[in-house]
Amino acid sequence: MILTGLGVGVLLGVVMQRGRFCVTGMIRDIWLSNTWRNLVALFIVISVHAVGLAALTSAGVIAPEYSTFAPAAVIVGGLLFGLGIVLAGGCASGTWYRSAEGLVGSWIALLTYGLSAAAMKYGVLNKFDAWMKSYDTGWTTLPEATGLSPWVFALALSAGTLVAARYFLVKDAARPKAMIDAPWYKKPLHMYTAGVLVGLLGVIAWPLSAAAGRNSGLGITTPTADIITFTATGDPARLNWGVMLVVGLLIGAYAAAKATGEFRVRVPDATVAVRSVWGGVFMGVGATLAGGCTVGNGMVETSLFSFQGWVALGAIALGIGLGAKLWITPKKRPAPVAPQTRRDQPAVGGAAPAAPATDYLANIPVASGFLGVATKTKAPVTEKLTQLTAHRYHLDAMGMVCPFPLVEAKEAIATLDDGDEMVISFDCTQGTDSIPQWAADNGHAISEFAQEGAAGWTVTVTKNALTR
Repeated sequence: MILTGLGVGVLLGVVMQRGRFCVTGMIRDIWLSNTWRNLVALFIVISVHAVGLAALTSAGVIAPEYSTFAPAAVIVGGLLFGLGIVLAGGCASGTWYRSAEGLVGSWIALLTYGLSAAAMKYGVLNKFDAWMKSYDTGWTTLPEATGLSPWVFALALSAGTLVAARYFLVKDAARPKAMIDAPWYKKPLHMYTAGVLVGLLGVIAWPLSAAAGRNSGLGITTPTADIITFTATGDPARLNWGVMLVVGLLIGAYAAAKATGEFRVRVPDATVAVRSVWGGVFMGVGATLAGGCTVGNGMVETSLFSFQGWVALGAIALGIGLGAKLWITPKKRPAPVAPQTRRDQPAVGGAAPAAPATDYLANIPVASGFLGVATKTKAPVTEKLTQLTAHRYHLDAMGMVCPFPLVEAKEAIATLDDGDEMVISFDCTQGTDSIPQWAADNGHAISEFAQEGAAGWTVTVTKNALTR
Protein backbone atom coordinates (compact mmCIF):
# COMPACT_ATOMS: atom_id res chain seq x y z
CA MET A 1 0.00 0.00 0.00
CA ILE A 2 2.87 2.42 0.56
CA LEU A 3 3.43 2.47 -3.20
CA THR A 4 0.26 4.54 -3.54
CA GLY A 5 2.30 7.28 -1.88
CA LEU A 6 4.72 7.11 -4.81
CA GLY A 7 1.88 7.57 -7.28
CA VAL A 8 0.38 10.54 -5.44
CA GLY A 9 3.87 12.04 -5.10
CA VAL A 10 4.57 11.77 -8.82
CA LEU A 11 1.35 13.62 -9.65
CA LEU A 12 2.05 16.20 -6.96
CA GLY A 13 5.55 16.80 -8.34
CA VAL A 14 4.24 17.34 -11.87
CA VAL A 15 1.55 19.78 -10.72
CA MET A 16 3.85 21.76 -8.44
CA GLN A 17 6.63 22.02 -11.01
CA ARG A 18 4.31 23.04 -13.85
CA GLY A 19 2.38 25.43 -11.60
CA ARG A 20 5.53 26.99 -10.04
CA PHE A 21 3.67 26.25 -6.82
CA CYS A 22 5.63 27.50 -3.82
CA VAL A 23 4.14 29.07 -0.69
CA THR A 24 7.33 31.07 -0.10
CA GLY A 25 6.75 33.08 -3.26
CA MET A 26 3.03 33.49 -2.56
CA ILE A 27 3.63 35.09 0.82
CA ARG A 28 6.80 36.89 -0.27
CA ASP A 29 4.78 38.72 -2.95
CA ILE A 30 2.73 40.39 -0.22
CA TRP A 31 5.86 41.92 1.28
CA LEU A 32 7.77 42.68 -1.92
CA SER A 33 5.02 43.51 -4.43
CA ASN A 34 2.04 44.32 -2.22
CA THR A 35 -0.12 41.77 -4.01
CA TRP A 36 -2.25 38.96 -2.60
CA ARG A 37 -2.98 37.45 -6.03
CA ASN A 38 -0.81 34.35 -5.71
CA LEU A 39 -1.67 33.72 -2.04
CA VAL A 40 -5.22 33.04 -3.19
CA ALA A 41 -3.83 29.84 -4.73
CA LEU A 42 -2.91 28.62 -1.25
CA PHE A 43 -6.41 29.38 0.00
CA ILE A 44 -7.78 27.42 -2.95
CA VAL A 45 -5.73 24.44 -1.76
CA ILE A 46 -6.99 24.85 1.81
CA SER A 47 -10.61 25.28 0.69
CA VAL A 48 -10.65 22.23 -1.60
CA HIS A 49 -8.84 20.28 1.09
CA ALA A 50 -11.22 21.44 3.83
CA VAL A 51 -14.37 20.49 1.92
CA GLY A 52 -12.89 17.13 0.90
CA LEU A 53 -11.67 16.20 4.38
CA ALA A 54 -14.96 17.29 5.94
CA ALA A 55 -16.78 15.01 3.50
CA LEU A 56 -14.48 12.06 4.15
CA THR A 57 -14.73 12.54 7.91
CA SER A 58 -18.52 12.85 7.79
CA ALA A 59 -18.73 9.65 5.75
CA GLY A 60 -16.49 7.81 8.20
CA VAL A 61 -13.80 7.17 5.60
CA ILE A 62 -11.09 8.86 7.68
CA ALA A 63 -10.75 9.72 11.36
CA PRO A 64 -8.21 12.54 11.73
CA GLU A 65 -6.25 12.91 14.96
CA TYR A 66 -6.06 16.58 15.81
CA SER A 67 -2.85 18.27 16.93
CA THR A 68 -2.87 20.18 20.21
CA PHE A 69 -1.58 23.74 20.29
CA ALA A 70 1.82 24.36 21.95
CA PRO A 71 2.10 28.13 21.38
CA ALA A 72 5.80 28.73 22.11
CA ALA A 73 6.95 25.93 19.81
CA VAL A 74 4.49 26.78 17.05
CA ILE A 75 5.25 30.52 16.98
CA VAL A 76 9.03 30.24 17.30
CA GLY A 77 9.09 27.32 14.88
CA GLY A 78 6.96 29.15 12.34
CA LEU A 79 9.18 32.23 12.46
CA LEU A 80 12.34 30.13 12.04
CA PHE A 81 10.80 28.20 9.17
CA GLY A 82 9.73 31.44 7.45
CA LEU A 83 13.27 32.82 7.73
CA GLY A 84 14.69 29.52 6.51
CA ILE A 85 12.61 29.26 3.36
CA VAL A 86 13.62 32.77 2.33
CA LEU A 87 17.30 31.80 2.73
CA ALA A 88 16.76 28.49 0.94
CA GLY A 89 14.77 30.10 -1.87
CA GLY A 90 11.74 27.86 -1.48
CA CYS A 91 9.40 26.16 0.98
CA ALA A 92 9.68 22.45 1.84
CA SER A 93 7.82 21.12 -1.21
CA GLY A 94 9.34 23.90 -3.35
CA THR A 95 12.84 22.82 -2.32
CA TRP A 96 12.04 19.25 -3.37
CA TYR A 97 10.73 20.15 -6.82
CA ARG A 98 13.46 22.73 -7.46
CA SER A 99 16.01 20.07 -6.64
CA ALA A 100 14.41 18.12 -9.48
CA GLU A 101 14.99 21.12 -11.78
CA GLY A 102 18.74 20.89 -11.17
CA LEU A 103 19.27 23.67 -8.60
CA VAL A 104 22.28 22.59 -6.56
CA GLY A 105 21.44 25.20 -3.93
CA SER A 106 18.17 23.36 -3.34
CA TRP A 107 20.08 20.08 -3.02
CA ILE A 108 22.17 21.67 -0.26
CA ALA A 109 19.10 23.08 1.51
CA LEU A 110 17.31 19.74 1.22
CA LEU A 111 20.21 17.90 2.86
CA THR A 112 20.52 20.26 5.83
CA TYR A 113 16.72 20.41 6.13
CA GLY A 114 16.55 16.63 6.44
CA LEU A 115 19.51 16.44 8.82
CA SER A 116 18.22 19.11 11.19
CA ALA A 117 14.67 17.69 11.15
CA ALA A 118 16.05 14.21 11.93
CA ALA A 119 18.13 15.65 14.78
CA MET A 120 15.02 17.33 16.19
CA LYS A 121 12.75 14.31 15.84
CA TYR A 122 15.05 11.40 16.61
CA GLY A 123 18.49 12.70 17.60
CA VAL A 124 20.51 15.11 19.69
CA LEU A 125 17.97 17.95 19.53
CA ASN A 126 14.98 15.84 20.53
CA LYS A 127 15.08 17.03 24.16
CA PHE A 128 15.08 20.65 23.00
CA ASP A 129 12.04 19.91 20.85
CA ALA A 130 10.24 18.29 23.79
CA TRP A 131 11.12 21.20 26.09
CA MET A 132 9.77 23.78 23.63
CA LYS A 133 6.54 21.80 23.39
CA SER A 134 6.20 21.27 27.14
CA TYR A 135 3.67 24.09 27.45
CA ASP A 136 0.65 22.78 25.58
CA THR A 137 -2.76 24.44 25.79
CA GLY A 138 -4.56 21.26 24.78
CA TRP A 139 -6.56 23.26 22.23
CA THR A 140 -7.19 21.42 19.01
CA THR A 141 -9.53 22.94 16.43
CA LEU A 142 -11.87 25.85 15.95
CA PRO A 143 -14.87 23.56 15.36
CA GLU A 144 -14.23 21.83 18.69
CA ALA A 145 -13.70 25.12 20.53
CA THR A 146 -16.85 26.73 19.12
CA GLY A 147 -19.09 23.69 18.88
CA LEU A 148 -19.77 24.46 15.23
CA SER A 149 -19.60 21.91 12.43
CA PRO A 150 -16.41 21.82 10.35
CA TRP A 151 -18.69 22.40 7.37
CA VAL A 152 -19.40 25.94 8.58
CA PHE A 153 -15.73 26.85 8.43
CA ALA A 154 -15.06 24.93 5.22
CA LEU A 155 -17.91 26.54 3.30
CA ALA A 156 -17.24 30.03 4.67
CA LEU A 157 -13.58 29.81 3.67
CA SER A 158 -14.50 28.44 0.25
CA ALA A 159 -16.95 31.28 -0.37
CA GLY A 160 -14.38 33.91 0.55
CA THR A 161 -11.75 32.23 -1.61
CA LEU A 162 -14.09 32.12 -4.60
CA VAL A 163 -14.75 35.85 -4.27
CA ALA A 164 -11.02 36.62 -4.07
CA ALA A 165 -10.16 34.32 -7.00
CA ARG A 166 -12.87 35.85 -9.17
CA TYR A 167 -11.64 39.36 -8.32
CA PHE A 168 -8.09 38.65 -9.48
CA LEU A 169 -9.16 36.64 -12.52
CA VAL A 170 -11.40 39.47 -13.73
CA LYS A 171 -8.68 42.02 -13.00
CA ASP A 172 -6.08 40.00 -14.91
CA ALA A 173 -8.42 39.43 -17.85
CA ALA A 174 -8.60 43.18 -18.34
CA ARG A 175 -4.83 43.35 -18.84
CA PRO A 176 -3.63 39.90 -19.95
CA LYS A 177 0.03 39.10 -19.41
CA ALA A 178 2.24 37.79 -22.18
CA MET A 179 2.66 34.04 -22.48
CA ILE A 180 5.86 32.30 -23.45
CA ASP A 181 6.14 31.43 -27.13
CA ALA A 182 6.17 27.64 -26.73
CA PRO A 183 3.98 24.55 -27.25
CA TRP A 184 1.08 24.21 -24.82
CA TYR A 185 2.77 21.55 -22.70
CA LYS A 186 5.73 23.85 -22.05
CA LYS A 187 3.54 26.66 -20.74
CA PRO A 188 3.10 26.87 -16.96
CA LEU A 189 -0.17 25.88 -15.33
CA HIS A 190 -2.18 28.77 -13.98
CA MET A 191 -1.44 28.87 -10.27
CA TYR A 192 -5.17 28.68 -9.39
CA THR A 193 -5.53 25.53 -11.50
CA ALA A 194 -2.51 24.09 -9.73
CA GLY A 195 -4.13 25.00 -6.41
CA VAL A 196 -7.27 23.02 -7.22
CA LEU A 197 -5.21 20.01 -8.28
CA VAL A 198 -2.98 20.11 -5.18
CA GLY A 199 -6.08 20.33 -2.99
CA LEU A 200 -7.66 17.33 -4.71
CA LEU A 201 -4.45 15.32 -4.37
CA GLY A 202 -4.43 16.20 -0.67
CA VAL A 203 -7.93 14.82 -0.28
CA ILE A 204 -7.01 11.62 -2.13
CA ALA A 205 -3.80 11.26 -0.12
CA TRP A 206 -5.42 10.92 3.30
CA PRO A 207 -7.40 7.66 2.88
CA LEU A 208 -4.54 6.12 0.89
CA SER A 209 -2.06 7.03 3.60
CA ALA A 210 -4.40 5.79 6.34
CA ALA A 211 -4.80 2.47 4.52
CA ALA A 212 -1.01 2.10 4.70
CA GLY A 213 -1.04 2.65 8.48
CA ARG A 214 -0.22 6.37 8.47
CA ASN A 215 -3.21 8.38 9.68
CA SER A 216 -2.33 11.63 7.98
CA GLY A 217 -2.32 13.31 4.60
CA LEU A 218 0.29 15.27 2.70
CA GLY A 219 3.48 15.96 4.62
CA ILE A 220 7.09 16.82 3.83
CA THR A 221 9.16 17.34 6.99
CA THR A 222 8.81 13.97 8.75
CA PRO A 223 9.27 12.01 5.49
CA THR A 224 12.41 14.04 4.72
CA ALA A 225 13.78 13.29 8.19
CA ASP A 226 12.85 9.62 7.74
CA ILE A 227 14.88 9.41 4.52
CA ILE A 228 17.96 10.74 6.31
CA THR A 229 17.39 8.41 9.26
CA PHE A 230 16.89 5.37 7.04
CA THR A 231 20.05 6.22 5.11
CA ALA A 232 22.03 6.41 8.36
CA THR A 233 20.49 3.46 10.25
CA GLY A 234 18.82 1.20 7.70
CA ASP A 235 15.73 1.09 9.93
CA PRO A 236 12.96 -0.32 7.67
CA ALA A 237 10.31 1.37 9.82
CA ARG A 238 11.41 4.65 8.23
CA LEU A 239 10.30 3.48 4.79
CA ASN A 240 6.67 4.51 4.86
CA TRP A 241 3.93 6.11 2.79
CA GLY A 242 5.26 9.62 3.47
CA VAL A 243 8.74 8.70 2.25
CA MET A 244 7.23 7.33 -0.95
CA LEU A 245 5.32 10.59 -1.33
CA VAL A 246 8.40 12.83 -1.33
CA VAL A 247 10.39 10.41 -3.51
CA GLY A 248 7.50 10.46 -5.98
CA LEU A 249 7.40 14.26 -5.81
CA LEU A 250 11.06 14.38 -6.84
CA ILE A 251 10.48 11.90 -9.69
CA GLY A 252 7.37 13.69 -10.97
CA ALA A 253 8.97 17.12 -10.87
CA TYR A 254 12.09 15.83 -12.64
CA ALA A 255 9.99 14.21 -15.37
CA ALA A 256 8.03 17.43 -15.87
CA ALA A 257 11.15 19.60 -15.93
CA LYS A 258 12.98 17.27 -18.30
CA ALA A 259 10.03 16.97 -20.69
CA THR A 260 9.64 20.74 -20.94
CA GLY A 261 13.33 21.63 -21.20
CA GLU A 262 13.44 23.15 -17.73
CA PHE A 263 16.07 20.85 -16.22
CA ARG A 264 19.66 22.02 -16.06
CA VAL A 265 22.21 21.67 -13.28
CA ARG A 266 22.80 25.15 -11.87
CA VAL A 267 25.63 25.63 -9.37
CA PRO A 268 25.24 28.50 -6.87
CA ASP A 269 27.95 30.92 -5.86
CA ALA A 270 29.40 30.84 -2.33
CA THR A 271 26.87 33.30 -0.92
CA VAL A 272 23.86 31.36 -2.16
CA ALA A 273 25.42 28.06 -1.03
CA VAL A 274 25.94 29.33 2.52
CA ARG A 275 22.42 30.71 2.61
CA SER A 276 21.12 27.34 1.47
CA VAL A 277 22.91 25.59 4.33
CA TRP A 278 21.44 27.88 6.97
CA GLY A 279 18.08 27.96 5.23
CA GLY A 280 17.85 24.17 5.44
CA VAL A 281 18.82 24.17 9.11
CA PHE A 282 16.19 26.78 9.99
CA MET A 283 13.61 24.86 7.95
CA GLY A 284 14.24 21.55 9.73
CA VAL A 285 14.32 23.02 13.23
CA GLY A 286 11.40 25.36 12.60
CA ALA A 287 9.10 22.86 10.91
CA THR A 288 9.67 20.29 13.66
CA LEU A 289 8.94 22.81 16.41
CA ALA A 290 5.85 24.10 14.63
CA GLY A 291 4.55 20.60 13.95
CA GLY A 292 4.72 20.94 10.19
CA CYS A 293 5.88 22.98 7.21
CA THR A 294 3.90 24.93 4.62
CA VAL A 295 2.32 21.63 3.58
CA GLY A 296 1.72 19.91 6.94
CA ASN A 297 0.60 23.10 8.66
CA GLY A 298 -0.14 25.48 5.80
CA MET A 299 -2.29 23.07 3.78
CA VAL A 300 -3.36 20.16 6.00
CA GLU A 301 -3.72 21.51 9.54
CA THR A 302 -5.33 24.69 8.22
CA SER A 303 -7.91 22.60 6.35
CA LEU A 304 -8.75 20.90 9.66
CA PHE A 305 -9.04 24.40 11.18
CA SER A 306 -6.59 23.56 13.94
CA PHE A 307 -5.14 26.33 16.09
CA GLN A 308 -1.68 24.96 15.33
CA GLY A 309 -2.15 25.21 11.57
CA TRP A 310 -3.43 28.77 11.38
CA VAL A 311 -1.07 30.21 14.02
CA ALA A 312 1.89 28.47 12.37
CA LEU A 313 0.91 29.85 8.96
CA GLY A 314 0.75 33.36 10.43
CA ALA A 315 4.16 32.96 12.07
CA ILE A 316 5.64 31.62 8.83
CA ALA A 317 4.27 34.68 6.99
CA LEU A 318 5.93 36.99 9.52
CA GLY A 319 9.19 35.06 9.18
CA ILE A 320 9.05 35.42 5.40
CA GLY A 321 8.42 39.14 5.76
CA LEU A 322 11.39 39.56 8.09
CA GLY A 323 13.57 37.43 5.81
CA ALA A 324 12.55 39.48 2.78
CA LYS A 325 13.47 42.66 4.64
CA LEU A 326 16.85 41.27 5.69
CA TRP A 327 17.97 39.45 2.55
CA ILE A 328 15.85 40.41 -0.45
CA THR A 329 14.67 44.03 -0.26
CA PRO A 330 17.13 46.03 -2.36
CA LYS A 331 19.45 48.37 -0.50
CA LYS A 332 19.42 51.99 -1.60
CA ARG A 333 22.25 52.65 -4.00
CA PRO A 334 24.22 55.91 -3.98
CA ALA A 335 23.33 58.25 -6.82
CA PRO A 336 25.88 58.22 -9.63
CA VAL A 337 28.14 61.25 -9.88
CA ALA A 338 27.82 61.44 -13.63
CA PRO A 339 26.81 59.25 -16.56
CA GLN A 340 29.58 56.95 -17.69
CA THR A 341 30.23 54.99 -20.83
CA ARG A 342 30.31 51.22 -20.43
CA ARG A 343 33.48 49.62 -21.82
CA ASP A 344 31.97 46.14 -21.95
CA GLN A 345 29.41 46.72 -24.69
CA PRO A 346 28.72 43.74 -26.96
CA ALA A 347 29.80 43.94 -30.57
CA VAL A 348 27.19 44.31 -33.26
CA GLY A 349 25.25 41.07 -33.41
CA GLY A 350 27.39 39.59 -30.64
CA ALA A 351 26.58 38.06 -27.27
CA ALA A 352 26.28 40.06 -24.10
CA PRO A 353 29.52 40.31 -22.05
CA ALA A 354 30.41 37.64 -19.54
CA ALA A 355 29.24 38.16 -15.98
CA PRO A 356 31.86 39.46 -13.53
CA ALA A 357 33.41 37.07 -11.04
CA THR A 358 31.12 38.22 -8.27
CA ASP A 359 27.99 37.23 -10.18
CA TYR A 360 25.83 34.26 -9.24
CA LEU A 361 27.40 32.21 -12.03
CA ALA A 362 30.39 33.50 -13.93
CA ASN A 363 30.69 33.39 -17.70
CA ILE A 364 27.21 32.08 -18.49
CA PRO A 365 26.35 32.87 -22.11
CA VAL A 366 23.18 34.76 -22.89
CA ALA A 367 21.13 35.00 -26.06
CA SER A 368 22.98 36.45 -29.01
CA GLY A 369 21.68 38.57 -31.82
CA PHE A 370 21.34 41.94 -30.09
CA LEU A 371 21.89 44.70 -32.62
CA GLY A 372 24.08 47.74 -32.54
CA VAL A 373 26.44 49.52 -30.20
CA ALA A 374 25.18 51.97 -27.60
CA THR A 375 24.96 55.56 -28.71
CA LYS A 376 23.37 56.84 -25.53
CA THR A 377 24.99 56.35 -22.13
CA LYS A 378 23.48 56.00 -18.69
CA ALA A 379 24.92 55.11 -15.35
CA PRO A 380 23.97 51.44 -14.87
CA VAL A 381 21.90 50.60 -11.82
CA THR A 382 23.66 47.23 -11.56
CA GLU A 383 26.75 45.66 -13.04
CA LYS A 384 24.42 43.34 -14.95
CA LEU A 385 22.65 46.08 -16.95
CA THR A 386 24.35 46.93 -20.22
CA GLN A 387 23.29 49.16 -23.06
CA LEU A 388 22.79 47.63 -26.49
CA THR A 389 21.44 50.53 -28.59
CA ALA A 390 20.11 54.01 -27.89
CA HIS A 391 16.92 52.73 -26.25
CA ARG A 392 17.64 49.05 -25.73
CA TYR A 393 19.32 47.46 -22.71
CA HIS A 394 20.22 43.98 -21.53
CA LEU A 395 19.78 42.70 -17.96
CA ASP A 396 21.75 39.54 -17.22
CA ALA A 397 19.89 37.67 -14.48
CA MET A 398 21.26 34.24 -15.41
CA GLY A 399 22.16 32.18 -12.37
CA MET A 400 20.03 34.22 -9.98
CA VAL A 401 17.61 32.30 -7.80
CA CYS A 402 14.09 33.66 -7.55
CA PRO A 403 12.99 36.30 -6.73
CA PHE A 404 16.24 38.10 -7.60
CA PRO A 405 15.65 38.29 -11.38
CA LEU A 406 12.45 40.22 -10.67
CA VAL A 407 14.11 42.34 -7.95
CA GLU A 408 16.89 43.30 -10.37
CA ALA A 409 14.38 43.99 -13.15
CA LYS A 410 12.41 46.37 -10.92
CA GLU A 411 15.58 48.26 -9.97
CA ALA A 412 16.90 48.42 -13.50
CA ILE A 413 13.74 49.57 -15.24
CA ALA A 414 13.38 52.44 -12.77
CA THR A 415 16.51 54.01 -14.30
CA LEU A 416 15.23 53.82 -17.88
CA ASP A 417 13.05 56.25 -19.83
CA ASP A 418 9.51 55.51 -20.94
CA GLY A 419 9.64 53.52 -24.16
CA ASP A 420 13.05 52.04 -23.46
CA GLU A 421 13.38 48.28 -23.95
CA MET A 422 15.03 45.93 -21.49
CA VAL A 423 15.93 42.40 -22.56
CA ILE A 424 16.06 40.15 -19.50
CA SER A 425 17.93 36.83 -19.57
CA PHE A 426 17.13 34.50 -16.67
CA ASP A 427 17.02 30.82 -15.73
CA CYS A 428 14.70 30.78 -12.71
CA THR A 429 11.52 28.89 -13.61
CA GLN A 430 9.35 31.05 -11.33
CA GLY A 431 10.41 34.06 -13.36
CA THR A 432 8.41 32.77 -16.32
CA ASP A 433 5.31 33.71 -14.35
CA SER A 434 6.44 36.50 -12.01
CA ILE A 435 8.15 38.73 -14.60
CA PRO A 436 5.24 38.85 -17.08
CA GLN A 437 2.81 39.39 -14.19
CA TRP A 438 4.90 42.28 -12.87
CA ALA A 439 5.04 43.80 -16.36
CA ALA A 440 1.25 43.55 -16.77
CA ASP A 441 0.60 45.05 -13.33
CA ASN A 442 2.85 48.05 -14.02
CA GLY A 443 1.92 48.89 -17.59
CA HIS A 444 5.07 47.54 -19.25
CA ALA A 445 4.63 45.74 -22.57
CA ILE A 446 6.27 42.45 -23.49
CA SER A 447 7.20 42.06 -27.15
CA GLU A 448 9.37 38.93 -27.03
CA PHE A 449 9.25 35.97 -24.65
CA ALA A 450 11.00 32.74 -25.58
CA GLN A 451 12.93 29.84 -24.13
CA GLU A 452 16.65 29.82 -24.89
CA GLY A 453 18.06 26.32 -24.51
CA ALA A 454 17.59 24.21 -21.38
CA ALA A 455 16.12 26.17 -18.49
CA GLY A 456 16.86 29.59 -19.92
CA TRP A 457 14.54 32.38 -21.07
CA THR A 458 14.67 35.86 -22.55
CA VAL A 459 11.89 38.40 -22.28
CA THR A 460 11.82 41.92 -23.70
CA VAL A 461 10.02 44.52 -21.61
CA THR A 462 9.16 48.00 -22.89
CA LYS A 463 8.79 50.49 -20.06
CA ASN A 464 5.31 52.01 -19.58
CA ALA A 465 4.28 51.10 -23.14
CA LEU A 466 0.74 50.26 -21.99
CA THR A 467 0.20 53.46 -20.01
CA ARG A 468 1.33 56.09 -22.48
